[in-house]
Amino acid sequence: MKYHRLGHSSLEVSQLCLGSMTWGAQNSQSEAFDQLDLAISQGINFIDTAEMYPVPPQADTQGDTETILGQYLQQRGNRDQLIIASKVAAPGLKGDTIRPDMSLNWRNIHQAVDDSLSRLQIDTIDLYQVHWPDRHTNFFGQLGYEHQEQAPMTPILDTLEALAELVQSGKVRYLGISNETPWGFMKYIQLAEKHGLPRIVSVQNPYNLLNRSFEVGMAEISHREQVPLLAYSPLAFGTLTGKYLDDQWPEKARLTLYKRFQRYTSSEQALGATKAYVELAREFELSPAQLALAWVNSRPFVAANIIGATQLEQLQHNIDSLQLCLSDEVLARIQLIGEEYRIPCP
Repeated sequence: MKYHRLGHSSLEVSQLCLGSMTWGAQNSQSEAFDQLDLAISQGINFIDTAEMYPVPPQADTQGDTETILGQYLQQRGNRDQLIIASKVAAPGLKGDTIRPDMSLNWRNIHQAVDDSLSRLQIDTIDLYQVHWPDRHTNFFGQLGYEHQEQAPMTPILDTLEALAELVQSGKVRYLGISNETPWGFMKYIQLAEKHGLPRIVSVQNPYNLLNRSFEVGMAEISHREQVPLLAYSPLAFGTLTGKYLDDQWPEKARLTLYKRFQRYTSSEQALGATKAYVELAREFELSPAQLALAWVNSRPFVAANIIGATQLEQLQHNIDSLQLCLSDEVLARIQLIGEEYRIPCP
């Protein structure tokens, strides 16, 4: 296992991060414990969760994922060996069911972190992230920004000042952002420098062979400002395994169960690109899943690749992608497919 430092922090995170959003929905506590045991045994020290999880978000399950992780940390007694990341929800996307009058203001942020710490049964969260922006902009599959002058928003400075108090109090060690745009990315950096506030050390955005939008405006900022990417959905909700091609809907698979997650299977461009990558993998006798993961692992601005699975066999297969080094020929072919299918899925 390789380890990377997050930005200007002291956090040395494993190249693969274990995502947790299925725990409490598709996975039971026992299954989550098995996933954690396996991942940690393979050198993974980085666990990502959120107050909103499990996904899809429901009022009656909200927070269950953090509770499961907290139970694990208590039973195994290995908190000091792990880097725990969580997130505060913003308005919308059923986040409004968590607290009344949701926003990324002082009250909501401080209530959110206290609740997360209680569920996790820990004193400090290593990396605390803003789950998505509190303003009208592009995220979760949106492109084509349309400005709405009167749309409600919480100023980023207000959010950053509230987060800074969490760092000062010791409830949080470092800050990160998620599902951000280039404008928001730079604002967090500039405001921290101008006002002497904690600097963000990571950005967690979707990144995979079907969605390379991070490369357009975010990758340069990531490099130049030394704020690396935590890549989520590296398999595009499992689409890049090829299991949904030819209108196949495997029983208990994520997109079979939850039709709301269709952005990676809902267009001819998406299906064409997926088929091309799967055929490339098979031509070189590679696993389509491992090819997709190995490609993300190889990107220089990625500090950690967030993997998830519902079955232990899947998780081990994903972890084994670390052993795959893609040849120059395969990388060149991937680039050609990427030029033919230019960001088929935002």
